[in-house]
Amino acid sequence: MARASFSRRCFLSTTATICTGTPLVGSAKIPSIQYIDIHTHLGAFYPDRELTAEGLIRFMDEHGVERSVVLPLISPEAAPVPQTTQTAIQAYRKHPERIIPFCAVDPRCSTTNSRRYGHVAGVRGIVDILRRYQDEGCRGLGEHKTGLYFDAPHNMYLYEACAKLDLPILFHLDDIRNTDTPGLPRLENVLRHFPTLPMIGHAAGFWASISGDATFADFGRYPKIPTITAPGGTLDRLMTRYPNLYGDLSEPGGEKAIARDITFGRAFILRHADQLLFGTDVLMPNQNIPQFELLDSLNLPIEVQRKIYRDNALRILKLA
Repeated sequence: MARASFSRRCFLSTTATICTGTPLVGSAKIPSIQYIDIHTHLGAFYPDRELTAEGLIRFMDEHGVERSVVLPLISPEAAPVPQTTQTAIQAYRKHPERIIPFCAVDPRCSTTNSRRYGHVAGVRGIVDILRRYQDEGCRGLGEHKTGLYFDAPHNMYLYEACAKLDLPILFHLDDIRNTDTPGLPRLENVLRHFPTLPMIGHAAGFWASISGDATFADFGRYPKIPTITAPGGTLDRLMTRYPNLYGDLSEPGGEKAIARDITFGRAFILRHADQLLFGTDVLMPNQNIPQFELLDSLNLPIEVQRKIYRDNALRILKLA
């Protein structure tokens, strides 16, 4: 095999096969550290490109992913076609050792009139919905993706309900969904109010904030590669101050945030290894996922790989 194509994953998978008899799946290169994927979807986000549970399992087998979190999308702003919580739960029932279901609740859906009966009643209405999903196996809430300000009153009810039930939240943040401004003051307000609630960040607005020169215009786009990342980014500050803030490395947000400046990106990963999670955001068949190659190229210490590839997810989701 040519040296240029002999990646760490290939080396480790070959070693595992020789030493342990672990087979390769097709032509896949199975790494010795099996991934926990924090971000996948089921359904047809794009017309005629539906990803089924069986298709997701095949993708996982091809890439050495042990388990995947399936994230529904149900808010009007979240996706062209809703992806229901029940779909995630059904996939979990078919493949309980491989699929980890999350639930999605738009906080505007509560039938309890919080304006009339107060904030406690509003939270209680959402708790009732979430508890039913939790009883069916859901381990977190997400993808949280509403057309509201990040700390809008309805969103705050949702966060409080999740904190009561100990449900981690994976959220989308850009210029039209769960919106914030440079410096992420709305996100920080939530982190301050709910210091024990794991909040897992994703999308353009969140990952633009890795750089100290992020503007609101950056919240709606992904950087062209290569671009130089400026020091003093909001994510460094918030992750240092709030240990309950995590970053979802799925593409395109997390992948491009690291790839835009490899030296800075690698150092960022090393600084925050306890707060970063491997993810793909796979949502259709034959999707190119650049994270595998990118993370391989960084030559991360093995203990850092273990944390971001699986251990952090196992800890947050209480699966260890």
